Amino acid sequence: MPSTSLLRQPKAVWATAGASVVAFMGIGLVDPILPSIAGGLHATPGQVSLLFTSYFLITAVAMLLTGFVSSRIGGRRTLLLGLAFVVVFAGLAGTSGSVGELVGFRAGWGLGNALFVSTALAVIVGAAAGGSAAAILLYESALGLGMACGPLLGALLGDASWRYPFFGTAFLMAVGFLCIAVFLKEQPKPARKTSILDPIRALGHGGLASAAVSAFFYNYTFFTVLAFTPFVLDMSPYRSGAVFFAWGVLLAVFSVIVAPRMQERFGSLNVLGGSLVLLAVDVLVLGYGDHATAVVCTILSGAFIGVNNTVYTELALGVSDAPRPVASAGYNFVRWFAAAAAPFFAPRIEEWTGSVRLPFVVAAVTAVAGAVVVVVRRKALAHDAEELVTRHATEDSVTVFAN
Repeated sequence: MPSTSLLRQPKAVWATAGASVVAFMGIGLVDPILPSIAGGLHATPGQVSLLFTSYFLITAVAMLLTGFVSSRIGGRRTLLLGLAFVVVFAGLAGTSGSVGELVGFRAGWGLGNALFVSTALAVIVGAAAGGSAAAILLYESALGLGMACGPLLGALLGDASWRYPFFGTAFLMAVGFLCIAVFLKEQPKPARKTSILDPIRALGHGGLASAAVSAFFYNYTFFTVLAFTPFVLDMSPYRSGAVFFAWGVLLAVFSVIVAPRMQERFGSLNVLGGSLVLLAVDVLVLGYGDHATAVVCTILSGAFIGVNNTVYTELALGVSDAPRPVASAGYNFVRWFAAAAAPFFAPRIEEWTGSVRLPFVVAAVTAVAGAVVVVVRRKALAHDAEELVTRHATEDSVTVFAN
């Protein structure tokens, strides 16, 4: 794909992609300031980790609603609705007087983010020049950039006050709201309205269900690293932000550049299984190593996470005959529950056992469990998708909360 097809895009595409960067920044924004939030609100690590749990629990449930909403009010209005939720609840999060209020506001933020992110790729594909390949690459680049810059922004603003990153996000999303309102025209609604139950029905396909279950186990590992490691590293916001910025850079590079090349050479399932096992080894070493080793392993995990994200997304979208928006919603409905569970259980496992290492042992086991599902269900996951890819390429709407 020529680089010009990626760079020469309408203003509407750049506006949506820019807002997507900020939306993905919101996931890792709180990472470097988790200890600061705990200190400022006199909360325990377990209480503060609920910022992730409430966010992703609502995100998981909202996956059943996004297609229902966007197929009725259109992509542009769904994006604006999601952005409006984020602006309001991110701003309110900065005013929180207790950890309970902050957790509640993060839940509202998660709803807005689900509405926005799950619709953004469909809108980018519909408005982009150069075909869907250029649009998807632009979207994944926005995802990687957002995941890398979120911790950095959290560190820069959070060094002065843990409240400022929330206000900063609200401001940036308000700018995104205005850009989309001005530059993005409403796109045609899908010919068929999506039912809330369609994603659940799609999970009746063995391949899609297997991908979702494997991704569930993997996401537990992923979000143990993202939500629990900051407490283990116990660094200043600047240093923690630098660590997770480097982590995000590796995630972006391996997701967009390295993973496709590895898949072409070794095959998707071989790459996924191997990457999951290496991630398990990495988090074990993270838990048992000294501080410097933990820093290195945290950064290195971004490479394995980037590869896994890319392969899982392609599996979810190509393994079944369900329309891509429906397959994606069902897949994400399952896997985001693990993103909600890991931040809740990891600090509590430490509290219950008195061992900071055991949460990482559990995370390693879940990564291996994800690899076992890939091996056991290899035939279902290796379903010949050529016909499906051809059919999906003609679809006007592509929706995925990919990584």
